[in-house]
Amino acid sequence: MTTRAISKIEQSESLRGRIGESLSAAIISGELSPGTLVSVPTLAAQFEVSATPVREAMLDLAQRGFVEPIRNKGFRVTTVSLEELRDIVEVRQLLEAPAMRSLAEEWSGDDLAPWRGLAATITGHAERGELTSFIESDRNFHLGLISLHGNSRLVAMVRELRLQTRMVNLASMRESPELAQSAREHHEMLDLIETGNGAELEELTVRHLSHVVAWWGAPQAVG
Repeated sequence: MTTRAISKIEQSESLRGRIGESLSAAIISGELSPGTLVSVPTLAAQFEVSATPVREAMLDLAQRGFVEPIRNKGFRVTTVSLEELRDIVEVRQLLEAPAMRSLAEEWSGDDLAPWRGLAATITGHAERGELTSFIESDRNFHLGLISLHGNSRLVAMVRELRLQTRMVNLASMRESPELAQSAREHHEMLDLIETGNGAELEELTVRHLSHVVAWWGAPQAVG
């Protein structure tokens, strides 16, 4: 088993966390699809690290429901139903869209250059079909902006909901117009923040999050 999502991880104090983030992004994007069986030794070899941080990361993911342990074999990626995904996305829309509206309406005019740089990074990942990096950068973009709203509990809730989100067919959308459009929407969000247009930003956030459900059923949609 090989996937673009899994590659060498540099040693650091947060090795366990970084491996977990990489694996969760691969699962969320569908590069590690539901039902995939993965072993700790295989993953450790691909990450070029020892087995211990990989095993710890997999146990963390198992606690979150991303994988389930299979005796003497490893871990299997679990399945999320379309109904469950719709419920998750609806809650995210209810939480994130109003928060983004408030952020735009209360924006103090601070420099958006760092966020525009991150939006450009997301666009680059989309153009190159780098799905795991796309998901990771997208997460940093959205959680970072929500953190500017000033409610740490909200940030924690959105982070947890993102961890439960799956886009199992996103891999089939690599380098697609739909993925490129989602990437462009990050730039549009920043434009709306800069102009203080909270109402339009709220609407755009709802549409932006709805892509998740569309990507879940991508092969059926594109036939």
